[in-house]
Amino acid sequence: MDLTILHKISYGMYIICTSNDKKQNGQIANAVFQVTATPPTIAVSLNKENYTHELIKESKVFTISILSEKTPMKLIGTFGFKCGKKINKFEHINYKIGKTNAPIILEYTIGSIELKVLQAIDVGTHTLFLGEVIHAEKFNNDSPMTYEYYHTIKGGYSPKTAPTYFKESDMPKKNQKEEKIMDKFVCNVCGYVYDPEKGDPDNDIAPGTAFEDLPKTWVCPLCGAEKSEFSKEE
Repeated sequence: MDLTILHKISYGMYIICTSNDKKQNGQIANAVFQVTATPPTIAVSLNKENYTHELIKESKVFTISILSEKTPMKLIGTFGFKCGKKINKFEHINYKIGKTNAPIILEYTIGSIELKVLQAIDVGTHTLFLGEVIHAEKFNNDSPMTYEYYHTIKGGYSPKTAPTYFKESDMPKKNQKEEKIMDKFVCNVCGYVYDPEKGDPDNDIAPGTAFEDLPKTWVCPLCGAEKSEFSKEE
């Protein structure tokens, strides 16, 4: 079974935020879709283990900030691979408080949607939150980042709590005859893959830079792990 075909189902990249009386938090999500036009209703699938899920269950509101293709991996790493119980994800982030009193990310976003929860559907490991749109804004005309763009262009990786995550063992085996010019290296902490052919443009690492030639100060653009935490991709 080739589960990579699931990557061909169209997804976007979003930051889902919420807040209660004491705490605010946000996380990356890709399973967001419109289900009705009147009233405008949107569904988002969130893992039950995520802190944002816990807060939405309490607050009954959430926002969707739509990421653009210009979004750096560092921003995705902050909201996608770090826990809001341990850090303040909004420190040094440009955001505002919306009509729902939940945060809206203003950096590298093309617009936002604010929703109140109509229904929470238990789907096993995840909850499908159905939300009625109560406000929406467009910030600019930048292109939205698709999930495929995140994987193929940005070299992104899905955390285990993502609804679209699957194990490396589910991937088809690589052609053993394929010649490797430069080795790829995988972050042992978050799974980010450094591809020398792509480099790391967000951190001024030009395409064609071998992993061994990266500066000693270079860290994983997703989780901040040092070079020593990387292993050669098999």
